[in-house]
Amino acid sequence: MADYVRQLPNQGSRDMARRPSTVRRLHIDVPLLVLILLLTAYGLTVLYSASGENMNAVVRQGRYFALGYLIMLLGAQVSLARYARWAPWLYGIGIATLLAVVFVGVGAKGAQRWLEIGGLRFQPSEIMKLVVPLVIAAFLAGRALPPRFHIVIAALALLVVPAGLIVIQPDLGTSLLIAASGLFVLFMAGIGWRYIFGAIVLAIASAWPVWHYGLKNYQKQRILTMFDPDSDKLGAGWNIIQSKTAIGSGGWEGKGWLQSTQSRLDFLPESHTDFIIAVLAEEQGLRGILLLLGIYVLILLRGFWIGMRAQSRFGRMMAGSLTLTFFVYIFVNMGMVAGLLPVVGVPLPLVSAGGTSVVTLLAGFGMLMAISTEQQGVST
Repeated sequence: MADYVRQLPNQGSRDMARRPSTVRRLHIDVPLLVLILLLTAYGLTVLYSASGENMNAVVRQGRYFALGYLIMLLGAQVSLARYARWAPWLYGIGIATLLAVVFVGVGAKGAQRWLEIGGLRFQPSEIMKLVVPLVIAAFLAGRALPPRFHIVIAALALLVVPAGLIVIQPDLGTSLLIAASGLFVLFMAGIGWRYIFGAIVLAIASAWPVWHYGLKNYQKQRILTMFDPDSDKLGAGWNIIQSKTAIGSGGWEGKGWLQSTQSRLDFLPESHTDFIIAVLAEEQGLRGILLLLGIYVLILLRGFWIGMRAQSRFGRMMAGSLTLTFFVYIFVNMGMVAGLLPVVGVPLPLVSAGGTSVVTLLAGFGMLMAISTEQQGVST
């Protein structure tokens, strides 16, 4: 008896092979999306308590999340080739908006960092956190790697111009984050160790002149307070002391949701923005912090995995830079709240209240999804 093999018709097989899933057609990286949804949901619950059960603040943040998710989805549809072509134009627009901030920007709390157009206020420096690594990655992708000295200098020039414009706002924290995002691209491009060691030596050598001539008095005070917050308990050291008190009082289990005394009694300033993790520590304890860190770590691992599997040099450099920049956000915020780093006004990503920063972060995740789509072999 002849062997009998059951099989689908060839035409049907070809049709099924040609028909990608809805998720792939929408260029969505499902593991990354699920993790971001978990993080933003967790962030809204913390924000509700940190804002004093202010539902308006939660709704406003939810709107920013909705806008950010929309931009993330749209950004995932863009091919990497288009991102590379758009990079110089986006960079030029970004520099123009930073110059506009200098002349017609809106000021608040002693800083001039915002533009207001048609009643909508936004912070151009936040957008440059994406544009700077994008333009440097596009610049390096078409050249021999690792980059030679003159290419490194040109890339650093692309970085220094926006960083300098942001420093004079003044916004040293954002300027350092933008510088880091650009340097991460150079690192992912395989820059030689001699350049890295040279940069370290240069940084050490410039510490004295920067301290005496580059930093303003309040910036020096923040650094000194980091080492000895008790020297000015009712002034510069107040935030750190109250933050440490909130973190320590939470213990392992915490006091319970909506039970934070430090924020509700107004001992902890900026409890819904820069110092929101202190509220989480007080209410949810170390368990809540570990849960948040677990979500962050999984997002970072997914970002590195996308970068390792990217098919183009541009994709690898962008994925690495975006992921490392996200890590720096987390590290700097937690470090300053714990008193290990100076207070520089860096929000806890996708947990602290904010508008432009939320939209920018989610737009960056849209780029990561576009890179993930590229490595899956889906064209745009």
